[in-house]
Amino acid sequence: MGQRIGIFGGTFDPIHVGHLVAAVNARDALRLDRVILMVANIPWQKAETRGVSTADDRLALVEAAVGGVPGLAAGRLEIDRGGESYTADTLASMREAEPEDELFLIVGWDVAAELTSWERYEEIQALATLVVVNRPGSGRPGALEVDGWRVAEVTVPNLEISSTDLRARAAEGRPLDYLIPDAGVRCIGARGMYAGSG
Repeated sequence: MGQRIGIFGGTFDPIHVGHLVAAVNARDALRLDRVILMVANIPWQKAETRGVSTADDRLALVEAAVGGVPGLAAGRLEIDRGGESYTADTLASMREAEPEDELFLIVGWDVAAELTSWERYEEIQALATLVVVNRPGSGRPGALEVDGWRVAEVTVPNLEISSTDLRARAAEGRPLDYLIPDAGVRCIGARGMYAGSG
């Protein structure tokens, strides 16, 4: 019998407590065995709009942030595959490796509204249940009214945390405490991430 596996993909540049709150709430609400925070190798939607930290740095940061959190794990499948990261490829690889697992793709409500712009989104529809992490009082994105999506919704506290702001804070030497887990803050410092990038 397979497991119920959540896949929460992202650039995670940097990962922050908002990501972790979404992951643990989805895990709990849907009784997932595990949520993998899948680190994008080259995020095709962001790579040309701004500089992105190295995949190894971002993976180390996610590993530090989720270390010791039951049911959460850092994922390196997209890094190992190389090239641009596409969710359809990741889900297909996971289905091939463990055909009995039930896959749940976890996305924020803002991302859910753009899913039809993703590469081969029809394959994503076929391979996974879409888990939309919603803020209290937010409605379902209209794009999800398209036939074919299996959708579960999970409401989480409204945490206004921006990775852009966190990168600027780190570059300026301002505190990251309580915005990023302590182990993640130490990882940023040890690797010199975001220094001088403000």
